[in-house]
Amino acid sequence: MAGLAQSGSNPDVELLYDINGLAKDAPSWFDRIMEFVGEYGLLLAVVLLVVWCWWSVRRRGGEEAASSVAALVWAPLAAGIAVLVNVPIRGFVERPRPFVSHEGLDVLVSGKTDFSFVSDHATLTMAMGVGLFVAHRKFGLAGIGLALLEGFLRVYMGVHYPTDVIGGFALGTAVALLLSPPAMALLTPVMKAVERSPRAGRLIRRRSSAPGQETLIPGSRKEPADSEERDLAA
Repeated sequence: MAGLAQSGSNPDVELLYDINGLAKDAPSWFDRIMEFVGEYGLLLAVVLLVVWCWWSVRRRGGEEAASSVAALVWAPLAAGIAVLVNVPIRGFVERPRPFVSHEGLDVLVSGKTDFSFVSDHATLTMAMGVGLFVAHRKFGLAGIGLALLEGFLRVYMGVHYPTDVIGGFALGTAVALLLSPPAMALLTPVMKAVERSPRAGRLIRRRSSAPGQETLIPGSRKEPADSEERDLAA
């Protein structure tokens, strides 16, 4: 391959040409789908996964509902913080996009003029996936899987080197995990306060599963709390 000849012995560039070469061999309609999925679709999918997890936690209720919702709130906050941390990193490294330095790439997205390292998309999705993992293991594994797919597609689209993606994964994971303890210490009391609210508490759990509240089976009758006292009096 001509691209490999230009890359020399750099495995980062070699892997870039190998993965991006799949786009050249794919039909144009498939590339258009991958362009949308890689640019917008997977980000939306991770957000919907967080919402789905929140709905599941809310329906289940339980004593840990407030802390679980706090972790879900932390997931998008971690993603936002990680992207902000990436701003000075990009300015310091100043790595050009791969299509600027290497010829023969099939670039699926035009208009990318900013620097390449690290990938914002990889950072966002991995931070949300790891944050989701803190809240719920199964949903979190699905979120991390979507993040890995996002990283692959950024290279497939020709807009990032593999190391840009790996750097984004590392940054998103570090922010989500290292800042999780103080974030949870702040967010959990807030969610517990919301849980006690008559109206806003529905965001944490269904009313039927509120703490100290019993759910009666239709047709059953709950004995008064003072029935024993009345029996003694009789």
